[in-house]
Amino acid sequence: MTRSWAARSGSPPGRPWRRSSADDIAEVAVAALTGSGHDGKVYELTGPRLLTFHDTVAAIAEATGRDVRYVPLTAEEYADEQRALGVPEEWVQVSDGFYAQFRAGNLASVSDDVERVLGRPPRDFADFVKAAAADGAWSA
Repeated sequence: MTRSWAARSGSPPGRPWRRSSADDIAEVAVAALTGSGHDGKVYELTGPRLLTFHDTVAAIAEATGRDVRYVPLTAEEYADEQRALGVPEEWVQVSDGFYAQFRAGNLASVSDDVERVLGRPPRDFADFVKAAAADGAWSA
């Protein structure tokens, strides 16, 4: 039996944004907390390229071999869906604020901070999801 999955979001379908590898985020956090020279610094952690939600979902579909589709929702539809699922109102508002930044294009840039901190380029999101899928993510 093939299961179909839908990723739903309150973001514009074609607007690109930065995606990061959770492993890169963790490695930068360890470096910042245990190394010197990070006091007072703010790092913007991104992958090497911008991706749309369609790109993101396509990478997950390819890595998992599943039928996954992106379903764009308006901000209001997304908030209503979150409330219907029992998400606390505070988190609904946080999500709305995040997606407002996204819709305004404020997350459409990449930085070299991962490479500056770790001395290597950031992992591409597609490579991250392939490794995560191989480790059992999305296996339920």
